[in-house]
This record gives sequence, C-alpha cells and structure tokens, in this order.
Amino acid sequence: MSTLYIRLPSRSSADSAARWLELACPFALVSGGDSIEREGVASLPDLSGAAATAQRVVLLLAASDVTLLRVQIPPLPAAKLKAALPNLVEDQLLVDPSGCAVVAGDLSGGLRTVAVMQRDWLDFLVSTLIASGARRIAALPAQLCLPCQPGQSGSVTAAISEQGNGIDLMLRFTEQEGIGLVIGHEQHEAPAQEVIRTLCALVPEAPVTLYVPQTAVRAYQEAISHADALNKRINVLAGNWPHWIAGVHGAVLDMMAGSRMAASHGLDWRAWRWPIGLAAAVLLTNAIALNADWWRMKNEANSLRAAMIQTYKSAYPKETVILDPAAQMRQKIDAAKRNAGLPAPDDFTAILAAFGETWGEAWESVMPGKMAPVIEVLEYRERSLIVRFKPAPSRVEGPDMEAPLQRIKAALAERDLLLDPVSAQPAAVWKIRSAK
Repeated sequence: MSTLYIRLPSRSSADSAARWLELACPFALVSGGDSIEREGVASLPDLSGAAATAQRVVLLLAASDVTLLRVQIPPLPAAKLKAALPNLVEDQLLVDPSGCAVVAGDLSGGLRTVAVMQRDWLDFLVSTLIASGARRIAALPAQLCLPCQPGQSGSVTAAISEQGNGIDLMLRFTEQEGIGLVIGHEQHEAPAQEVIRTLCALVPEAPVTLYVPQTAVRAYQEAISHADALNKRINVLAGNWPHWIAGVHGAVLDMMAGSRMAASHGLDWRAWRWPIGLAAAVLLTNAIALNADWWRMKNEANSLRAAMIQTYKSAYPKETVILDPAAQMRQKIDAAKRNAGLPAPDDFTAILAAFGETWGEAWESVMPGKMAPVIEVLEYRERSLIVRFKPAPSRVEGPDMEAPLQRIKAALAERDLLLDPVSAQPAAVWKIRSAK
C-alpha cells in the first residue's frame, strides 16, 4: 500500500490561505513496508497528483496549530464523550470551543490526551486534499510523531521546520504530551541561536535530542558549542523521514475524527470499482437472461392461447365471447355428457355411486365381521359430497376408522376422487370431491 506523508507548515507562516498554499511542504512517498520511493519539498497543490495516486495520505499537522491537553474525563460512551469534550476543555482554552475540533486520545495514567485545533483550518486542509483526489486521509499532531524515548526518564525530543522568516519548533516531553510554537527572527540574527535560546527556556535541565534539516546541522552544532553544558545536554541530529514514519506508526490520535469533511469524504469507492463493476455485469447479464426467458415464455403462452382459441372456435363457431378457452371447453364437454345421459365427474350421482361401491368393499376387507359405522347424513354442496357418520354411544367404544379410511382413499383415488377427513371421532365427517 502506498502512503504519502506530508509535513505541513503552521497556519501563521502565511497571512492568508492562498499564500499558505504556496509554501513548501516536506513530503515522502512510501510503498510496501517503509520503503521510501520519493521525497522532497513541494507545495500542497503540487502534491495533488501524488495524493490522488497514493492509497493513503498522512498529514503531520504543525505542532503550533494543535494544542494537547491532559484532562481527567469520567468514563462515558463514545457518543456522549464526543458531545461532552468541548465543555470539559472550555476552561483551558482562550477561544470558543464550538469552533474547534476536539478529539480525545487513549486513557493513560488516569488522564486522557485531548487535541484541540481550529475546525475551519482542519476542514480547509482536508477539503484541499479531497479536491485533489486523496482517498484515505489521516491528520496527526506532528509533536506526537516525534521519536519518543520512554527508557530515558525526563528526556525531550524536539524538531524544527524553517518557513520563511519563521521557524516551527515542536517538542515532545512524554508519550502523551507535546507542544509547538512558531519562532520569528530578524534577518540579521542567526536562527540557530534563537532556537537554542528558546529551547533552553522551555527545557532548562533535561537532555534534548534536536532534529534539524541536514543543511542546518552544522549551524546548530556551532550554536551549542560555545557552552559545555549545552553541548553535553543537547544532541543535534539530522532529521529524516524514517524517524517520522516510525513515529506515525505509534500515533493513535487522529484529528480527522473532528473534521466535518470526514463524513462527506466517505468510503473510497475506487478501490471497489472492479468488484462493483463485476457484480453489475453479473446482475445485468442475469436481468437480460431473465427478460429474454420471460419474453420467450410469454410468446409461447400467446401462441398456445391463440391455438386453443382457434380450436375452440372451430368446435363452437357460434361462441363470440372467449375468456378462458380451456375452462369453457371443459364446460361444453360436461354439458355434452349431461345431455347424453353421462354424469360429470363432480355430479352428486357419480360421487355417491363411487363412494357406495368402495364403502362396503373397503370395510369388509379391512374390518371383517365388524359392524360398519352408521352414516347419519349425506350432503352435496360446492360440488363435494359430505358424509357425516353417527357418533357411537359413549358406553360402547367406536370402531377404528383409520384403516378403512386409508383403504377407501386408495379406492376413490383410482376413480379420480379425493377424500379429505373434516373431523375425527366420535363424529367423523368426510368430504369427497373430484380430483379433476
């Protein structure tokens, strides 16, 4: 996965957003693990091409633009914590917290690290990258990306970034604490001496590891060489991207959680374009196949219906209204049978005759020597024969009807009749109807 790392200058480095966009930003394009493909300096608009092609963009926000606070926060659900954060840090800010992006970090030592930044500036940075085509964006406070040396108690890590007549100085005191400030200097004054003087004021005794640009290493070493105490306490090293990248891997406080642009940025659909395209092609193919099959079956149905209508018209040329040729043909056949003296399959006489033939035979074959149940009522309605048996006396146990029922069902099925039990003993009721 390719990642573009960009160290941003502070907001105060320029008097307007347009001029700020012209400032040079150190960047590094990393692919695979931590293999640096390309590094250099360029303005944010000039990095739009790299931001669009990289799978992830990591912004190292200027330390002076992000304030880190250590706050004691009661245990709250994530939604309530997000709503309560501005009120919890309000008394520690000089500005209205409603205009700030406030993000809480992990719990450490009973306190949480809370990062505060102007929301309009964060949204401006994020929207600029989104307009460039950036996909996944992370915005991390630069002071928390400095190498931390937890094994050396009281040691401080510092770094500088020069921008015009100003210098961004950032310091990391512990894993959770760090600050940043912009040092302005006059043209005739050596920047290195001013930075060392400010650094000594902020860290009067603790050992300091100071990362500076490669071209400025000698100047800073000369600035501390005049005092033995400083030479022993301050170690000047050339800054490079590997130590920044290592610091990013350990950073968990992402300011994107407080940006209004994060929700609108949404999911990177470009990574899913091939699976989505394949799924759409499969759905389209299936839809075309289903529609083609439906049209084929509809044409077959229309052809079959036309043939049935033609057959019906040829048999009954005087009929003018043909709604259902199959049903109307069956009605005509049944009427012809009745006119010829033949009963229809669902006529009362046909069903009763079939039941009478099977009743005695089935009972005698299954229950020989036992008296058959007494039929109390025979009723014909809705083209079905309802047979109601007389219940057996309570003092006499009624005969078992299950075996005769199955035998009669099989015998009636041979005559295209169906038998459905409506109720069980003691008053059994059967319903017999045509299976056609």
